[in-house]
Amino acid sequence: MSDLALDDTIFQHLKTTFSTISDRMDTTRRSLRGADASAVGESQLVEDVQDFADEWAYGIKQLGKHTQGAVKMINKIGETFGELDLDLAESLKTKKKGK
Repeated sequence: MSDLALDDTIFQHLKTTFSTISDRMDTTRRSLRGADASAVGESQLVEDVQDFADEWAYGIKQLGKHTQGAVKMINKIGETFGELDLDLAESLKTKKKGK
């Protein structure tokens, strides 16, 4: 291996964090979708609460998609870094042999 170093636990921690966020967002979205707005009483307030829940459910769904995208990017960065590290190590071996 070369002198380049990046601790794999950094990538694992980021993936875990973003995956957890995505899962929690999905749980929240499901809770909002299943909320009973009729408990607030007044019909206009019920409608407003339902609108709020719908808008937040959409936003939460979008955030979940973005966190899943972040996990994919973290995986790609890790793979690319590993490949570059191996390439650098190989090039250093080749230079040592050429001396």
